Amino acid sequence: MSIFAIVQIILSVLLVVTIILQQRGSEAGIAFGGGTESFRSKRGLERFLFYSTIILTVLFAANSILTLVIS
Repeated sequence: MSIFAIVQIILSVLLVVTIILQQRGSEAGIAFGGGTESFRSKRGLERFLFYSTIILTVLFAANSILTLVIS
């Protein structure tokens, strides 16, 4: 198993965990298009999860592309 495969597995698990933790805070009605909620800024853990999800997604995509280019 190559190092890229191991990194890909770790990134995918971390990405799934951050997405699941984000969804835990939202209401079911909002997830299905209902509910009118006014704009509010992200704070604390919510902001950390938001930015870490973006970073993990970029790393996951970069690792995938790098794996294709090298092999």
